[in-house]
Amino acid sequence: MKFSYRIAWILFRTIYGTYIRRNVYGAENVPSTGGVILASNHASYLDPPLVGCGLDRDINYLARESLFRFPIVGAIMRSWNAVPVDRNGGGAKGLKIILDRLLAGNGIILFPEGTRTRDGRLQPAHSGIGLTVIKSNAPVVPVRVFGTFEAYGRHLKFPRPYRVAVKYGSPMNFEALRAEAKHCDKARLKQIYQQVADEIMATIGQLEAKPD
Repeated sequence: MKFSYRIAWILFRTIYGTYIRRNVYGAENVPSTGGVILASNHASYLDPPLVGCGLDRDINYLARESLFRFPIVGAIMRSWNAVPVDRNGGGAKGLKIILDRLLAGNGIILFPEGTRTRDGRLQPAHSGIGLTVIKSNAPVVPVRVFGTFEAYGRHLKFPRPYRVAVKYGSPMNFEALRAEAKHCDKARLKQIYQQVADEIMATIGQLEAKPD
């Protein structure tokens, strides 16, 4: 880990271990090295650091490109492995950066729902993550966060103490669909992207936290 990333990692671990309180399950399902896509539900701004600090390896994050225009903020975010993306969370430039980082052996957190839930329930997946999965060769680890909506959802102005948890599921295999995508027509390709996204979201929905 880079020095600044490790400092942030320790800081968030401390916050999640004291003020908010957290449980981590299944971290052993995430490869310790090599490219990996962590596909998580999205309930709060607390989710990215919660997913990242549950692991003993550094992870890349998506961040709005406009934030990088501020020199100091941009430098800090780059040191934290942030990936600049456009307002809609993707685009050709963002996709290339994501794929390059996966190819270089990095892990990256993606949110199939695209944005934070408004009511705490899981939302339908967008096809964008399917595109990323098909274009890459990285394993996909489904992740589910619990309690972050109650701790700091859209309805709250400040985080509040609330027990949260993160569970990492078993890696998913999309080799058959990746092989089919190399030869199918555009209509079927779009279906594959959405199929992958839906399968990931369904698997996330099946993850359950262990009782305390």
